[in-house]
Amino acid sequence: MDLLTKLELTPQTHHQIDYQSKVMLFGSCFSEHIAEKLEYFKFQNLSNPFGILFQPLAIEKLITRAINEDQFTEDDLFFLNEQWHSFDVHSVLSTSSKADLLETLNTNLKLTHNYITESNHLVITLGTAWSYRHIETDAFVANCHKVPQKRFLKTLLPIDVISESLQAIVALVRSINSNINILFTVSPVRHLKDGFIENTQSKSHLISAIHQVVDARKQLFYFPSYEIMMDELRDYRFYKADMIHPSPVAVNYIWEKFHSVWISEKSHSIMQEVDVIQKGLLHKPFNPKSDAHKTFLKDLKNRQSLIKSRVSHIVF
Repeated sequence: MDLLTKLELTPQTHHQIDYQSKVMLFGSCFSEHIAEKLEYFKFQNLSNPFGILFQPLAIEKLITRAINEDQFTEDDLFFLNEQWHSFDVHSVLSTSSKADLLETLNTNLKLTHNYITESNHLVITLGTAWSYRHIETDAFVANCHKVPQKRFLKTLLPIDVISESLQAIVALVRSINSNINILFTVSPVRHLKDGFIENTQSKSHLISAIHQVVDARKQLFYFPSYEIMMDELRDYRFYKADMIHPSPVAVNYIWEKFHSVWISEKSHSIMQEVDVIQKGLLHKPFNPKSDAHKTFLKDLKNRQSLIKSRVSHIVF
């Protein structure tokens, strides 16, 4: 008996990710799960240099800024709760030093510009269509940083606004990298703080907007992370205790689906060897001074040297 309704996915025949690829990732916390897998298997990647970004206008704004090399200034910062923040980035970058924050933001801006220029793939994971407009500046923000709610207007972005934003991202990125492959996906994380019905509205707006943009002939693709979670893993056992975020089992399952579609077959043997080395590095011996453990470490070092001779950028 098959207890799952499986989503059948066809592997890409072209434009797959291999060990020569560079992958840039933007978006919600789920994009970080994919980035962690890429990092574990030692693929070249850069994920969320400005922290987690949930809504499309925030992603568009930072990509625009990076491509135009529009540096952050003191006018982009504000002080609250003993920390300096920017409404355009996640609070993970906030710090007690204004100078440090500016330096970090502008360093990451340059890093993002350069990485987009060199990347083969850009993965954008959208989390929500609900956005917050700062009343004082009339600007949409990426993060409210615990500023009082009364200073924002909460808005559900219309489908055409999201679609236009995604099209703008494509045009901007292609202006400095005409051959890049762009993958859109929707985060399976349920934003239930907005409400059950509101979460459904939000996800439906994102999915509808993305499908107005995707076109494989133009190297614009969709990966169904959301559908795998909602339609294939239809069980609360695949969620964490909060019943909102996918569990590690679910993340691994969706990664395996991503792997089957987007990772080139010629990379599989290298991934297997990297996995062996990674597990070896995590191994804790009963007797670190034993001859057996010394032999194990020697073998592990030889494996690392061999894999590095095959893929020079891999570093353990």
